[in-house]
This record gives sequence, structure tokens and C-alpha cells, in this order.
Amino acid sequence: MTEAKALAPSLRIIACGMIAREVMAVNEQLGFDHIDLKCLPASYHHHPEHIAPEMDKAIIKAQEEGFEHIFVGYADCGTGGELDKVCEKHGVERIAGPHCFSFYMGNKNYEEADGEYLTTFFITDFLARHFDTFMKRPLGLDKHPELLEMYFGNYTKALYLAQTEDSKLEKNARAAAEFLGLEYEYKFTGYGELLDAIDATMANSTN
Repeated sequence: MTEAKALAPSLRIIACGMIAREVMAVNEQLGFDHIDLKCLPASYHHHPEHIAPEMDKAIIKAQEEGFEHIFVGYADCGTGGELDKVCEKHGVERIAGPHCFSFYMGNKNYEEADGEYLTTFFITDFLARHFDTFMKRPLGLDKHPELLEMYFGNYTKALYLAQTEDSKLEKNARAAAEFLGLEYEYKFTGYGELLDAIDATMANSTN
């Protein structure tokens, strides 16, 4: 891990709104003085087809604003490789992995699970904090609980991947699992590979 130092002002991180708090927490943990963070809407989690085209626009805007170094704060996140095409087009890097659940627990660990998580609904700190406003209401589950089977009938458990040790968030995650009718499991991951990805990006931007 690099020594604490001021972040080059030419670096912009364009991240998913679902991990904005975590990016800033990692920045503070690493001891960097500043990052220029812009986020795309967290709601793209429900509409991953928007991620690649909107990221393309965001990168172009960052370049027009004079940022020499740009880092994409997304995994593939359901884009089916389209985000990688945008990154390749502009010569930028993204966080490795298929989604944030994977890089939180460690991409190697996720890969070695060999399909174990196919019927797992993942909860992160963000989802534990915003389950009602981000999942229950947008999906209409607050007014139409009969939709639960349609959306979550293929899941068997809810796994809370905790970035922080917060009893209130764990209580929220348990309540979400109970609402969904899923077995609850807990795993503290911290920030996983997000920390190393940002650390490496900041180091590269100062070279």
C-alpha cells in the first residue's frame, strides 16, 4: 500500500452511486487529501443498460474538463461487457470483477465458490441503509407483496456483506432478509478489493 500523500488533482473517479460512501471512506483510510469523485445514479443497479452509455458521456466530460487520469468505479455490473468496451475506447481502467459483491468478498473467493451464490441475494451497507427506498418501493413490494415470489422466488438466502461493523445496519439487513422470506447470513468483508484498486489508481496518477 502506498504512503499517504496528496492526490493529483488531475484524477477523477467516476463511480456507482451505491459505493460513493465507500470510495470516500477508502480515501480517508488511505490518508489521501482529496479525490475528485463523480457518481452515476445508484438506480442504474436496476437498469444496467444505462451504465455503459452514461459512463461514456461522463468520461468524455471529464476529459473535456482537463482530467488526465480517470478511473471507473464500477465492476461489470450487469453490462455484459459493454462497460469494458467503453473503458477500452478511452484507455481507462475499472474495478476488476463482475459486480461489487464480488470485489467486496474478493474476486478470487467469488470465482472459487463455483456457482454457490447463484441463489443468493446480496446485501451491502448501501442496501442495508436504503432497502426500503431502493428496493421495496421501486419494485412495488410495499404495496404488492405478492410480487415477492416473482422477483425473489429463485433465491434461497440473503447474504449481508458488511463493509462496516454497524449493529443498526445488521439489524436492517436481517429485517430485509425476513421481509424477503430468505435465510439470513452475515459476512464482514470491509472494503475488499475496492481499497487496493483505489490505492493503485492513486499511485499511478502521481507517476
